[in-house]
Amino acid sequence: MKINILKIFAFASVFISGIGCAQKSDTKSAEKSSGTTVVVDQDSAAIAEAKKKAAAEEKAKLPKPYDATENAEARITELIKRAKAENKNIILQAGGNWCIWCLRFNNFVQTTPELKEVVDANYLYYHLNYSPENKNEKVFAKYDNPGAKFGYPVFVVLDQNGKMIHTQDSAVLEEGKGYSKEKVKAFFEKWSPKS
Repeated sequence: MKINILKIFAFASVFISGIGCAQKSDTKSAEKSSGTTVVVDQDSAAIAEAKKKAAAEEKAKLPKPYDATENAEARITELIKRAKAENKNIILQAGGNWCIWCLRFNNFVQTTPELKEVVDANYLYYHLNYSPENKNEKVFAKYDNPGAKFGYPVFVVLDQNGKMIHTQDSAVLEEGKGYSKEKVKAFFEKWSPKS
């Protein structure tokens, strides 16, 4: 008798948990497409939407250092003159205000005293705009179109004479949802005029 009660209890437990799993699967729907059944996870869509909203909120709060209306070629020419006088190199941070990773990098450098100090002592820093409004195609072509190779942000280091001495992919500087202080500092120090 005890064995039968245990069997009934075990069956009931499995049955009830099966119902629970069936209820959880309500977040998935099956769609037929070209004779194939495709399972769509509605929770994934909700998560993606929440991430998109969080990114938009973060982007709205970050400073927007890129100026799509500026004549980049003329500005870089001015920076080269200043770089010679100040014995500094130039960093072109290519990207745009549309790019959350570009904005994150700018904010990271500006709010990390150790990094800001290295940049201010060794570089003239310019945010080279790339956007639908102004792709700065002539300027980007001069520096081998680094955004096409690496995405954004991408960094072009010029010496004080305006000669391109390095292109830096930003992906290797990332850490989690931001940037590694140690890697970014090493990049800045490696390409400084005093190195």
